[in-house]
Amino acid sequence: MNESIEFVVAQQPFTVRRTVRWVDCDPAGVTYTGRFTDYLIGAVMHFYGRIGWGPEAKREGQGGLACKHMSLTFHKSLPPGSIVNICIEVGEIRERTFDLHADAFLPDGQIAFEGVFSPICVAPQEMRSLPLPQALREVLLEHQRAVTGGDHA
Repeated sequence: MNESIEFVVAQQPFTVRRTVRWVDCDPAGVTYTGRFTDYLIGAVMHFYGRIGWGPEAKREGQGGLACKHMSLTFHKSLPPGSIVNICIEVGEIRERTFDLHADAFLPDGQIAFEGVFSPICVAPQEMRSLPLPQALREVLLEHQRAVTGGDHA
């Protein structure tokens, strides 16, 4: 069996489907809390790849993206075999940071968890913040939520 546990299923809104594995769960049969950060970061990394800003992108003088803030709110327990669709949308875009909002839905439409991941643009060698490059700002606008406000964090 060589099924993928995480893959992109939609581009707009950007959506990653994740299947909960048995090894993600505790003896009670529910997903360990710490795995949710893996799920969120996995979806964010797919999003970065989609917008051309993943770790493999070489951008001289434009900096990289480091995590400044992350938060999660849990709504449902996830036993092994659960499938969640993690939708990523861009929230507020600031001078050096922006928010990625994640809403993870079960197949029946119930929300399983929601999160916010806020990267900051940094100069990798010096680890000092940089303004967001205009090219990044433009691609983020393509994925920005239609209605702003009511942010999760």
